Amino acid sequence: MSEARVIPIDGDGEARRRRQEDADPAPSPRQPEWERKLAGALSFVRRRIEGEYEVDDFGFDGELTHDVLVPMLRPLYEKWFRVDVHGIENVPSEGGALIVANHSGTIALDALMTQVALADHHPAHRDLRMLGADLVFSLPLVGQLARRAGHTLACNPDAERLMESGEIVGVWPEGFKGIGKPYSERYKLQRFGRGGFVSAALRTKVPIIPVSIVGAEEIYPILGDAKLLARLFSLPYFPLTPTFPWLGPLGVVPLPSKWHIEFGDPILTDGYPDGAADDPMLMFNLTDQVRETIQHSLYKLLMQRRSVFF
Repeated sequence: MSEARVIPIDGDGEARRRRQEDADPAPSPRQPEWERKLAGALSFVRRRIEGEYEVDDFGFDGELTHDVLVPMLRPLYEKWFRVDVHGIENVPSEGGALIVANHSGTIALDALMTQVALADHHPAHRDLRMLGADLVFSLPLVGQLARRAGHTLACNPDAERLMESGEIVGVWPEGFKGIGKPYSERYKLQRFGRGGFVSAALRTKVPIIPVSIVGAEEIYPILGDAKLLARLFSLPYFPLTPTFPWLGPLGVVPLPSKWHIEFGDPILTDGYPDGAADDPMLMFNLTDQVRETIQHSLYKLLMQRRSVFF
């Protein structure tokens, strides 16, 4: 199998699909729908085999993401979680930005649903380049797919390079403490770490967009943590939920909670002087501002929610 052509990340941050000049001609309008889909699938496979596709410096494969990965997540987004999106216009149509969101749900589906929201509902159909933990990229297949979807390790140099090139970067600073917390602590934000995401935004002078996600806490309510099994499998936690592991594979099916994703007003950083990222007090205050904004928005959305599942 031929290798993909590597291209630099776009200067304007719009990682859009690139169709090859020798792509198959457009099908006739009279061609049956199933034939068009089959022809498209075969053309996709041919380009994969012949290496006629492009990835950027981070491994982002726009065609695979837009044509395969996002469509696979779309039924979960639209039919199962029935996600309502608010304030997505607060995400800029051009240039870089940093999305900071609360983390929950045992499995990081909240990050994937945020990716679908930006791809499908933002006027500019922005790509979300998420910063993930080392564990994500060490898992077989999962790590490769994460790279192909444009995501990278949670480190400041990569985040700054992406935002400087005009990309939307997403970070979930609660990490495993957020998605692995017990159900009794739902929607209570965990510690945001040392605020490294704030320093990356200050250095690149991009806006910080606080994002609040309601609904993810209920998909796998964690009632307990089998710490012995977690150590055995080298996992940060081993969740015990009402369905897992008691129902076997069926326990992996998430509960169909109703989701709300709210993109808050941008917190601008371009007014701060150069070197502001080296001021520890400013870092603390901005980190606390982002955290408090998200927590307040979560409480507001919970007050407005009529039902967990409807």
